[in-house]
Amino acid sequence: MIVDRSRLEFGSAVKEALAQGLPVVALESTIITHGMPHPDNLETARRAEQVVRDAGATPATIAVIDGRIKVGVQGHELERLATEAGTARKCSLHDLALVAVARQCGGTTVAATLHIAHAAGIRVFATGGIGGVHRGAERSMDVSADLPALARTPLAVVCAGPKAILDLGLTLEWLETHGVPVLGYGTNTLPAFWSRDSGFGVDAEADSPRAVARVLEAQRALGLSAAVLVCNPVPEALALPAKAVEAHIAAALATAEREGVTGKDVTPFLLAEVTRATGGESLATNRALMEANARLAAEIACELAPAPKAEA
Repeated sequence: MIVDRSRLEFGSAVKEALAQGLPVVALESTIITHGMPHPDNLETARRAEQVVRDAGATPATIAVIDGRIKVGVQGHELERLATEAGTARKCSLHDLALVAVARQCGGTTVAATLHIAHAAGIRVFATGGIGGVHRGAERSMDVSADLPALARTPLAVVCAGPKAILDLGLTLEWLETHGVPVLGYGTNTLPAFWSRDSGFGVDAEADSPRAVARVLEAQRALGLSAAVLVCNPVPEALALPAKAVEAHIAAALATAEREGVTGKDVTPFLLAEVTRATGGESLATNRALMEANARLAAEIACELAPAPKAEA
């Protein structure tokens, strides 16, 4: 992948960390612009960044600000994204050039964040849940751009599994076909975002950040271009029962169809409907899993960073 790095604007802390080979974790920004209401979105973004710092890495929240591709947004820019969420664009790969030329603001999806993070030289990325094959995709052909991005971008991607609103079985089939290994962190079953167990298996279980780092290093050594998907179950205390979540999703899907919600609007609509149906419980779960994923991603990044040289 050839990218003109002059198109990227690095935050000072991120630029210094990358120059010194220190651990850096990429964080996406659609969770700010489209995933949560204000002020929860700002609080979650700030908390995720702090969790990464506390674990010994540098956070690099990626977003588009007035057409500038930012790798490590500043504090005032984070606040702007959170407060202008209603007008910011949801930026996947097909939006990036358009938003840049139009000098707009936007939150980057998993796919767009992966692309930018890889171009910036970042090896680890934390998000809440990935996109995938939508339910009914055999009719709508609705498959998230996250999946092909995962198949061609060799980062460790830490998530709480695919979003539960998706067809999880078909999503796993897509990932397998396109060479993306799926690791369960401390589990041999696939988490389903708000719930710890989807009923599906994973390719392998990893029991430590070092174990994940070894898989990523082996992927690189073998010339494999796909990401390593690390599925970290939501903390048990805030996990939601899978059957209850499924009932809420079914109701939300029916509402979306009735109201004609399609395309990139489907995911934020369904997430908002589930938040409403659970009385805010799913929002608290989302915040908890984002923190847990940020922490694990930082630990993996620390394993991948070269050991500091001893002074002579």
